[in-house]
Amino acid sequence: MRPGFPLPKVSAVEQHQEPTNPGDDEVTRVLAGMRRVAVVGLSARPDRASYGITRFLVGRGIEVVGVNPALNEDVLGLKIYAELSDVPGPVDVVDVFRRSDAVPGIVDQAIAAGASTIWLQEGVVHEEAAARARKAGLTVIQDRCLYKEWLRLHNG
Repeated sequence: MRPGFPLPKVSAVEQHQEPTNPGDDEVTRVLAGMRRVAVVGLSARPDRASYGITRFLVGRGIEVVGVNPALNEDVLGLKIYAELSDVPGPVDVVDVFRRSDAVPGIVDQAIAAGASTIWLQEGVVHEEAAARARKAGLTVIQDRCLYKEWLRLHNG
């Protein structure tokens, strides 16, 4: 573009800005306090990140429930629910493996479910929905891998 012409508006993701996230102390607290995690977007394919992280969490003794409307079979012996709102009982962390445009609806369900944290995996950012979740009292972590953060903060 020539100087003097207005530049097009671009989102934070397009500008590669870091999303708003809590500090390491808060992330460590979330990781240490996880007892029941809902993995939204869980895949039955072992080569997918959602499957690997679920296997890691189960191996750590954390109760995991899967959420994926496309699955009608158990994954890793876990019952799968179509929607987060279908999951009985409370969850501590909602771990999201979905596109950013799906986040607002998931945040609404996480708030209604009484979750304490919503964790958006690498590449997933939605600042508007994150702000709504924070206003409702949830801790929000965006564009970070739960497994990598566990390794960095607990094994580093």
